Amino acid sequence: MKDKFFSYIQELQNTITSKLEEVDGKATFREDQWTRDEGGGGRSRVIENGTVFEKGGVNISGVHGELPKSMQQYFGVRDADFFACGLSLVIHPKNPMVPTVHANWRYFEMYDKQGNIVDQWFGGGQDLTPYYLFDEDAVHFHTICKNVCDEHHPEFYSQYKKKCDEYFYNSHRNEARGIGGLFFDYCKASEDMSMENWYDFVTAVGNSFLESYIPIVLKRKDLPYTPQQRDWQEIRRGRYVEFNLVHDKGTLFGLKTNGRIESILMSLPPHVQWRYDHHPKAGSEEERLVNVLKNPRSWV
Repeated sequence: MKDKFFSYIQELQNTITSKLEEVDGKATFREDQWTRDEGGGGRSRVIENGTVFEKGGVNISGVHGELPKSMQQYFGVRDADFFACGLSLVIHPKNPMVPTVHANWRYFEMYDKQGNIVDQWFGGGQDLTPYYLFDEDAVHFHTICKNVCDEHHPEFYSQYKKKCDEYFYNSHRNEARGIGGLFFDYCKASEDMSMENWYDFVTAVGNSFLESYIPIVLKRKDLPYTPQQRDWQEIRRGRYVEFNLVHDKGTLFGLKTNGRIESILMSLPPHVQWRYDHHPKAGSEEERLVNVLKNPRSWV
């Protein structure tokens, strides 16, 4: 399974980066191959200063070795080895009318000292973070998410949409990071779902990513915007940074397993602001966005 999924994310990385380069029309991805001293490595691809994409990363990794002590405590195990692989992406467009997007699909195995698999699971998801809220874009993104979920289980969308709203939440701000999408973790074999079934589901979600995001980019990338709207985008990006450094499990896992720091922090935007006690004007589009972030809604 680990070889099968790692092969899949390698191809998915190629597909996604090729399409993003085509949409941007100017910038291309810089690729870095890296190795981890304790075992494994990855392939990071970053795009910067494009016509459409100000910064973005589409990274894959496959790491293995002894599970660090901090993670042994987290999982409640002793003397375990692990293998983890996944694709993680974050795209920060230049135009504040185009939303930031994040996605991640991953697989994890844990072994005893004889090399036997003692646990394995899939995880992942995708979510949209707009700076100016176009309801039809939110509906489109969630419709794609729901359609792919419905092909595998009638309850997946409602379950994973709810988990996404709960996970991508800045509790210290009492607001969501964005308008959600899907989030699933610890997807293990059960009476209803084999690991092959989970593989089919997770790869179907991965395959749907471009369909969920690119039409929104194409619709919004050439819209006019003001310097004030750009300021708002950078202020909201500050909330994005706060989530990734305070709450995000992937970031924390990477830091605790001696991951490559440049790849872990590629999700951070290049231009960001923190203004003291900033509040949007009453009745503005900015305020409307914040109101939605404080009260997650159903989009489909």
